[in-house]
Amino acid sequence: MHTFEVKEDFLLDGKPYKIMSGAIHYFRIRPEEWYHSLYNLKALGFNTVETYIPWNLHEQEEGKFDFTEHLDIQKFVYLAQDLGLFVILRPSPYICAEWEFGGLPAWLLNDLDMRIRSSDPLFIEKVANYYEKLFQQISPLQVDQGGPVIMMQLENEYGSYGEDKEYLLAMYNLMRKNQVNVPLFTSDGAWDEAQTSGMFLEKDILSTGNFGSKAKENFTQLRNLHQRHGKKWTLMCMEFWDGWFNRWGEEIIKRDPEELADAVGEVLELGSINLYMFHGGTNFGFMNGCSARGRKDLPQITSYDYDALLDEQGNPTEKFFAVQRKVHALFPDIKQSEPLRKSVLEPAVAQLKEKVSLFSVVELISQHKSSKYPENMEKLNQNYGYVLYRAKISKHSDEEFIRVIDASDRVHVFLNQAKIATQYRDEIGEKIFCHPNEARNQLDILVENMGRVNYGHKLLADTQRKGIRTGVMADLHFICEWDQYNIDFSKLDDIDYKQPWIEGTPAFYRYEFAVENPADTFIDLQKFGKGVVMINGFNLGRFWNVGPTLSLYVPASVLKTGANEIIVFETEGEWASELNFDKQPKYKEIQEG
Repeated sequence: MHTFEVKEDFLLDGKPYKIMSGAIHYFRIRPEEWYHSLYNLKALGFNTVETYIPWNLHEQEEGKFDFTEHLDIQKFVYLAQDLGLFVILRPSPYICAEWEFGGLPAWLLNDLDMRIRSSDPLFIEKVANYYEKLFQQISPLQVDQGGPVIMMQLENEYGSYGEDKEYLLAMYNLMRKNQVNVPLFTSDGAWDEAQTSGMFLEKDILSTGNFGSKAKENFTQLRNLHQRHGKKWTLMCMEFWDGWFNRWGEEIIKRDPEELADAVGEVLELGSINLYMFHGGTNFGFMNGCSARGRKDLPQITSYDYDALLDEQGNPTEKFFAVQRKVHALFPDIKQSEPLRKSVLEPAVAQLKEKVSLFSVVELISQHKSSKYPENMEKLNQNYGYVLYRAKISKHSDEEFIRVIDASDRVHVFLNQAKIATQYRDEIGEKIFCHPNEARNQLDILVENMGRVNYGHKLLADTQRKGIRTGVMADLHFICEWDQYNIDFSKLDDIDYKQPWIEGTPAFYRYEFAVENPADTFIDLQKFGKGVVMINGFNLGRFWNVGPTLSLYVPASVLKTGANEIIVFETEGEWASELNFDKQPKYKEIQEG
């Protein structure tokens, strides 16, 4: 067992300890890949790994908790310990992390009177229930109990959101109640206003800074703030941004490796560091977050490569070697080693076997609910993905219009199974003109949740509630009597491909290909429009031909020796009879403006 303290230095067993940490999110990497990433962190010469803990995965349904398989946080932490790494955990209810709703579970949105990330007793009660189960898993991992965990986070960048010190006190009390003994910290931007709002000095909790450059300037601000409050704390950059995340329709963001290495060296000369990210990984499934720019929401892509030291696969980049050289120059006695590299499949082709329209099978793969007015996704217990709304409308004239009122995020509108509109962002609510050809016509509206905002004031926005919120109008009146279908991607085995495929409609496409020795690969989706891909039942995530990525990463662990099944759910009516698997990801050149 060890002791760990925060003084003028970090003290491990009473001796000064410089934290050299890298962020690896266990939930963005398949469990079979954890060792590879952690080994490479140790090979860099670093001594600590940091990870967030996403509430929305561990309690996907209120009161139902999961800490197994890819969510086995204990296994991840003990694996780090076996490799000689210490661990920093960030278990706060909110994590940001470019993760769906900042890690908050979407079911919180059903409590309309509750204010998240505040001292609201309703919110504290939800956190307390979660923490009781979470800390049963992670409290035994602390260094004073023989584990490798040296610190835990109280809240995440709260100074960029609020100043409710009663909330921070409630978080503190919950952590101490659940036997957290290691030092706690807050992490905020290094400037005074963010630090002052987010720090919690009343309980002597270390405040750390988040930045990606200008270490001397940022650390000077942080030290001055500490001194004004009578603190002689060591300095730490809890998030040193070595790259950046990416959004649909925008260019991939890159950073020069040598410039980064120099900037990392500047931090290490002055204090401790956590590289954000060391290995970014992937936003599998529907877990990508979303940025906000005024009234616009800008969802992030599936890849969380982040231009980090390891690429999306976990292989070392030029940044890895540049930083490794810098670490050796500063600390020549630190042991370093060659990083591990993964193999990739040779290029391969999967052939289309079957296809069928969503409209033909929706009742087989969904949960159905009827209501007078359409209900939002959260009320329908469909927190992620897609809902199909269906109603009947009468013909009154040769040309009529409908309007989808107050919906998020992207809607496809069909009349008698023919597409009449796709709307997104500011377009939702505009008139959609149509020509009914029957006395009673079937109106279908497919709504996609493209990811909730993960940072800033829009955590509380109405647009965080997905699906159709207010209703749908024909002419000047709201349409009544709706059937709603929550598309369940765990039920794709129930698809009947003998049913009709209807050109131009959302559809499922089933492919097969054989693998002798599973290895990483990338699915080329340049010929497809928008949707998600499942391999052997695992949801790889979203694709969209607006770029910048035109492929999806396939970890070796989701493949199997022999036949593999790929199901593409595509919403735009764009598809191909073959799927190509390549060694490298595909990118689209984005024209700015």
